[in-house]
Amino acid sequence: MQLEVGAIVEGKVTGFTAFGAFVDLEGGKKGMVHISEVALEFVKDIKDHLTVGQTVKVKVISVAEDGKISLSIKKAMEQPKPAFKPKNNNAPKRSNANVWQGTSKSADSQPQSFESMMAKFKQESDEKMSDLKRDYKHGGGYNRRGTNKL
Repeated sequence: MQLEVGAIVEGKVTGFTAFGAFVDLEGGKKGMVHISEVALEFVKDIKDHLTVGQTVKVKVISVAEDGKISLSIKKAMEQPKPAFKPKNNNAPKRSNANVWQGTSKSADSQPQSFESMMAKFKQESDEKMSDLKRDYKHGGGYNRRGTNKL
């Protein structure tokens, strides 16, 4: 029996090591499941997940030239279904009211580019910051001791 990479087969667990489990496959072949390929969650002790003599479904990950077969139990499991619902094409479309559309009209009805809108925003922001700094220097805000100046 020739095993192909990607094939899902059944086997029987025959032994353990610190880094995995050995599985007898059909046709007298033997493969190894690395501890990282046993379960979807972290596996500290492989004996918590497998027992000797247990029949398991495994996926062939690789077959080396020297005959070593790498197996995976977690890749042979059915993958969990996605938690989201499929898109409903009959659902009403969302409004793009808060999405920038590329141009904006100014007071004189001329379309503005993104760069000109950003320049205007920066200018207004700089003016507001200078007003705040001026108020702070002329007695507004707090002094260094943390008490409010009256």
